[in-house]
Amino acid sequence: MEDRRFATTLARGLSVLRAFRAGEDGLGNAEIAERTGLPKSTVSRLTFTLQSLGYLTHARRHDLYRPGPALLVLGNLAAASIGFVEMAGPLMQRLADETGTMSMLLVRDGGRMLIVRTWRPNGIASLWLEVGARPPLNGSSSGHALLGALGADGFDAVVADAGGERGLTPERAAAVRRDAGDQLLTRGFVIADPAEYFAPNIHAVACPYHPRELGEPVVFTCGALPEMLPVDAMETRVGPALRDAVRELERMMGQAPAPVAARGV
Repeated sequence: MEDRRFATTLARGLSVLRAFRAGEDGLGNAEIAERTGLPKSTVSRLTFTLQSLGYLTHARRHDLYRPGPALLVLGNLAAASIGFVEMAGPLMQRLADETGTMSMLLVRDGGRMLIVRTWRPNGIASLWLEVGARPPLNGSSSGHALLGALGADGFDAVVADAGGERGLTPERAAAVRRDAGDQLLTRGFVIADPAEYFAPNIHAVACPYHPRELGEPVVFTCGALPEMLPVDAMETRVGPALRDAVRELERMMGQAPAPVAARGV
């Protein structure tokens, strides 16, 4: 980023916080440096500062950092400020229970998607995906749904952020956008070609949602192991159920369905 208004040190500190994943037992400076691409000396200064401010903690083991209480405050503040997440909870849990899939909420995180909330079906084994997992834009139903839902300006910015990761060239991104837009127009949900999926042990169907509070779409997704969620089930049962749940959320939030133009068609 060459804009003089861009605070590089702040961006580096935030990249340290984004290096952490749910379910992990902490990270050392060397692991953080590997994940962020920052020099270890820079990481050491940033982690010391973030610990001093309460965003990281050394409370249990002094060789590893973990998210601290200040992050919990920020997370709760964000959740309270973005009303659709709370409203979506009962809808997505019911969807997970009725379809036997894991329901997920994903947002864009740079050039990837980021799982920020999951709802697991009661009493059914499901995908072992956690909050913090970052599937790629290219080769995931959630990524394809996002690309199909973006307007022209947003689409160009997202493709630039992706930087060609996993083969997402501008040409490939345009093809994905056209296909996803057609799927959204004709049936209201998106299924990436399982032959091109980033992980062979996952099948997923996705539907974008355009919250008033945010500047770009988020994506709701249902996923399961391929043997539990074959393509025909995604097309005839789970996809329509997911689409209807998102439409119900739009109704609850007092929003009209996103216009076709906003779906990248």
